[in-house]
Amino acid sequence: MSRSTPSRTVEIISAERYVQAESPRWDGRDGGLGWIDMATGSFHRGRLDGGMVAPTSAVVAGRQIGAPVPLEAPGAGWAVAVDQGFVHVGDDGVVSPIAVDVAAGDDYMNDGGADPLGRFWVGSQSMPRDPHCSLWSFDADGVATERLGGVTVSNGLAFDRTGETLYYIDTLPHRSIEAFDVAPDGTLGNRRTVCRVEGGNPDGLAIDAEGMLWVAVWDAAEVRRYSPSGVLVEAIELPSKRPTAVALVDRLLVITTASIGLSDPTDADGALLGVEVEVGGAPAFPWRGVPPRVPGSALA
Repeated sequence: MSRSTPSRTVEIISAERYVQAESPRWDGRDGGLGWIDMATGSFHRGRLDGGMVAPTSAVVAGRQIGAPVPLEAPGAGWAVAVDQGFVHVGDDGVVSPIAVDVAAGDDYMNDGGADPLGRFWVGSQSMPRDPHCSLWSFDADGVATERLGGVTVSNGLAFDRTGETLYYIDTLPHRSIEAFDVAPDGTLGNRRTVCRVEGGNPDGLAIDAEGMLWVAVWDAAEVRRYSPSGVLVEAIELPSKRPTAVALVDRLLVITTASIGLSDPTDADGALLGVEVEVGGAPAFPWRGVPPRVPGSALA
């Protein structure tokens, strides 16, 4: 396994510890950060201050929680995948349903993100583990379109800046990063394997300004940088065994981690980690939907 060898210092950047922190997102509206704790159904927001993430809010959004994405307008809140659909979480903490009963049975929404056209893409994971789940996109009205079937554990998802290529991880059974061509209407085609991820389970995914893919590898205590053709460029060793996802906040690679299932977790397990890299990234694409008007809320 080839890798580059620049000197890296990985820091713990949160005072709080989470059971299963996931899905960090850089908010381009105010420079803040959003993430979730899957085990508690909570959506968290914070700001980077003096090299640390200072929490600003936490809201229980559902029984099961997946990925958050910011809305486009300042003050318009976030769309957050929960349970079998997704909700709006206002800046005032009000949680309002947008799409429900999209996933079926005991399945629930997991990772996701928006594309450059403002659609919110979310995939589900199956309980028990077999390939009957799906990847959907939600338009500005919250209407779901199934884009891919036969999914088991929908995880990392990221679009290149053109929106013409989707990189995607269905963690089981192949433990691979895949790519699709994306038509303007969201239709996926030309499915291909970028690479197989060895030594752990590929989880959350982000793209840097050079088009390289950063992947958190659960149970490998690493984040890895791959080229779009699947060449391993770098692996960064972490003090946490179970990294879950990554986001580039400019040149700070923010890594969420989990303590769940570990018999003797360290101080880094369940923390947010940060490491400076040479090539930065851009804020998360927003969902271009309109938040619901809730009586008594700031948006009513």
